[in-house]
Amino acid sequence: MESFFARVEPFWPAGRRDLHWHILPTPAEAAALAAPYAGITGPGLEAVPADGMHCTLLHAIGAGRDDVDIEELLRDIRSAAATVDPFTLTFDRPAVGALAVEISGWPGAPFTALVDMVAAATGRTGAAFKPGPSRYPHISLGYTTDEAAALNATVFRASLASIDGPLSATVLADRIHLVEQWHDGAHIRWESIAEVPLAGPGA
Repeated sequence: MESFFARVEPFWPAGRRDLHWHILPTPAEAAALAAPYAGITGPGLEAVPADGMHCTLLHAIGAGRDDVDIEELLRDIRSAAATVDPFTLTFDRPAVGALAVEISGWPGAPFTALVDMVAAATGRTGAAFKPGPSRYPHISLGYTTDEAAALNATVFRASLASIDGPLSATVLADRIHLVEQWHDGAHIRWESIAEVPLAGPGA
């Protein structure tokens, strides 16, 4: 395995605050997502605390709060979000990748529609950024760090396989969050800017 933070450093250096759009679980949803995996960690894998769990829609690479007319962006997003119905994401057993342990979710279609919506609105601000859209719904349980070369992915897969029975938890996507987000080489952190409800006809 290799370090997630070393991989992103060339385009997202430690300490730089970039705008992100997320779906964020409630505290109760995050606790339910995290509970089965408390022991799945080790040197080189930094567990994501429950209050740090996030399902990214878009990383606006290189654009921070001061690069965007936030009020204009939020007016645009609120108008679009007023037509979008809330939906529920279901997350299953995790996968171990080269950079993280993550749980993937479904359905993909309404999630991708949200990604497209926030990417288009952020683009309309005229800010210079490279869009980093999420290609599928996922939440990372742990990120690899500088000691990742010593990690054995097979050991983690075996640990996950030892959790008996089906694993499934849900997150209600009834609002989206705009945050300014950064990392310190081991943890991802953010400051909230705004949350926007999905207020479609079925809300």
